[in-house]
Amino acid sequence: MATGKKDIGNLVPVKGIKMSAVSAGVRYQNRLDLVLFELAEGSRTAGVFTRNAFCAAPVVLARKHLTGNGGDVRYLLVNTGNANAGTGDRGMADALHCCQALADCADVNLTQVLPFSTGVIGERLPAEKIAAAAPAALAALQDDQWLAAAKGIMTTDTRPKGVSAIVTHNGQFITITGITKGAGMIKPNMATMLAFVCTDAEIDQGLLQELLMSSVEQSFNRITVDGDTSTNDCCVLTATGKSGIRIDKADEGLYVAFRNALHELVLDLAKLIIRDAEGAKKFVTVDVRGGGNTAECLQVAYAIAESPLVKTALSASDPNWGRILAAVGRAGVPDLDVSRIDLYLDDVCIVEKGGLAPGYREEMGQAVMTQEDICLRVELARGDVNEQVWTADLSEEYVRINASYRS
Repeated sequence: MATGKKDIGNLVPVKGIKMSAVSAGVRYQNRLDLVLFELAEGSRTAGVFTRNAFCAAPVVLARKHLTGNGGDVRYLLVNTGNANAGTGDRGMADALHCCQALADCADVNLTQVLPFSTGVIGERLPAEKIAAAAPAALAALQDDQWLAAAKGIMTTDTRPKGVSAIVTHNGQFITITGITKGAGMIKPNMATMLAFVCTDAEIDQGLLQELLMSSVEQSFNRITVDGDTSTNDCCVLTATGKSGIRIDKADEGLYVAFRNALHELVLDLAKLIIRDAEGAKKFVTVDVRGGGNTAECLQVAYAIAESPLVKTALSASDPNWGRILAAVGRAGVPDLDVSRIDLYLDDVCIVEKGGLAPGYREEMGQAVMTQEDICLRVELARGDVNEQVWTADLSEEYVRINASYRS
């Protein structure tokens, strides 16, 4: 049993999945902005959605359809350029109109269509344009359009993002391929990101949902660019069963191999978002060790990862360790003994037992901070729990991108 991975330029088709990307003119002309996935009959789909209370109309509708159809989904309809969020009852009607138009064209039930939107919040969705483009999207469906689909879901992304994994079992192959988008408004509990992952394995609905949730918890829910949780984030996992290989816990070896491959693929997708974060130059791992529990490790990790002062220091390649310690101190961990804390930049110990480490010199920290990949490690010495989150630096380019986002 073995696994192998492919990057965005070599994404592997998944048996039972077709997709297309067309231009509907949602916000700009002559730009791929409508992506359609066709899922083979008998496929099962699981989903996780934003926890932002102000969630968008397509999130509400997709969640409702998925709950009502028991995972029996035939089409995923994705538009960019408009989030259809903050649009009230009109937004819900527009999302329904798009789904109904596609359902009519494809001759499926309305609830078998899940809508997804990403883009500007607060503007009405041009539903008629999307409905009018549905026939073209259906006509263009092919099984090898993963790269086009990855490009079609981009907004402020600078490059498409996707990964494939192959799990080998007794001379047979299970394929997992996924794409994602997102570059800003990224915060755990998903973010302004969409992710679509498909496999040709056969998996029951309950286990499929369990596998997706566990994968997302350790990947998309462990990244942050700016601390903002989006209104529109969604991640879906579809299993077509077309490989003829069934995944269940009774076959522990196969189950573990598939689960690990899925977890690794979803984590790779999440990290690709951080590497393409708006205006970012640094990929940063915040590694908190020796916590008493998961919650306090994450409190410390996010206090560091979301600190504007830490992130701007990273952008400037400035080993300003005082900012990192300040973030640790305000994280809210009860009874934190600062005299036991150690801080490392990669393997360079800067702080030992709450104070400047003997032998540390500024040029040592400076050398680490000039790297593109950096690990900030905090040792709490309170227990044996370890957690990681991933983030990026905060640059002037991030401000420029977001200041001109609607122009």
